[in-house]
Amino acid sequence: QVQLVESGGGLVQAGASLRLSCIISGLTFSGRASGWFRQAPGKEREFVATINWNGATTRYADSVKGRFTISRDIAKNAQFLQMDSLKAEDTATYYCAADREGGGAGSPAAQRYDYWGRGIQVTVSS
Repeated sequence: QVQLVESGGGLVQAGASLRLSCIISGLTFSGRASGWFRQAPGKEREFVATINWNGATTRYADSVKGRFTISRDIAKNAQFLQMDSLKAEDTATYYCAADREGGGAGSPAAQRYDYWGRGIQVTVSS
């Protein structure tokens, strides 16, 4: 049984920082692509950041480039999203995702990922 659990969200003011964590169980992040996606009210789920199977390559949505950083600590079964200079438009439910298959390049397509966390709310007040 694979589970991903996000934490670290909350309500902050614009310009603040948050660090999201995702702990995986029943599977390891090692050897597979994973990432973060988000969904705002009335919007479709969108790509935020991904990391490839060996952690060597990251990919970011244009809207978060230079502000967000994805990383993983394989030994701790953890994936992180450091979010700096938060904006009101970053407000969304953030989801941690992992690919069932190994060797992924870090696709920005949500449909590529098989395992999902329940999501965690990030609200940025302007």
